[in-house]
Amino acid sequence: MASEYLKWKYRDVKPDEPIVLTKAQKRRNWWDYHKWHVVLGILLGAILLDILLSAFGVGRTDPDYVCAYVASTPLPGDSAAALEEALSALGEDLNGDGKVVFHIEQFVSGNTQDESGATYTYASTMRLMADLEGRTSYFFILDDPETFQANYAVLRKLDGSLPIDGDKDYESMVLPWDACPALKNLDLGDYSEEVLGETITGSTGEFMEKFYIARRGFWNDDAPKNAAGCDALWDIITEGAEK
Repeated sequence: MASEYLKWKYRDVKPDEPIVLTKAQKRRNWWDYHKWHVVLGILLGAILLDILLSAFGVGRTDPDYVCAYVASTPLPGDSAAALEEALSALGEDLNGDGKVVFHIEQFVSGNTQDESGATYTYASTMRLMADLEGRTSYFFILDDPETFQANYAVLRKLDGSLPIDGDKDYESMVLPWDACPALKNLDLGDYSEEVLGETITGSTGEFMEKFYIARRGFWNDDAPKNAAGCDALWDIITEGAEK
């Protein structure tokens, strides 16, 4: 009965005409329902592509020389780039990629009196330890070689020999930057940087005079394959220095 009644009640009611969407409306609806799937797919694809490119070395230039800059303050302005360019000019292509690249990796300890400074220093220390464990850096630019050698004991003596356990004579392992004619005479130009809203300028060469240069020692035949080439560059940059 109810069914017949409903038929009679709605006898003059016409069903809604089906809505026909235009192509633009269809595309807009599809995008509304699937936009986050598309965004997520693009992100995952980019991550996968980056992993594959890194694995095969595509788009990456491996340095011929790596130097660890370990200090309490970072290199100012574009001093790092100036140093890399000048030292690259003294080296040779060790990995056969047609380029000579001297790379400086900075490990800077901040002000440990506040939480952010302590966190920054901790992170820098962890990176440095990974560098040393992986035997990445051959050269070292240091502002406090005594503390560095006491903490890590990885430096080689200037005569090429390896220090024995307990040898704390760090002075036999480093050279002042300005004691090396090849380093002192590098054309590094001036630097410019903003510090607390003030522009600071200076000579990169003069800035480097407070640092020391050293090289890594390798024990148990664990020297990297480019060690001989690094030794050759060491001889170039320390030629004429009193050792």
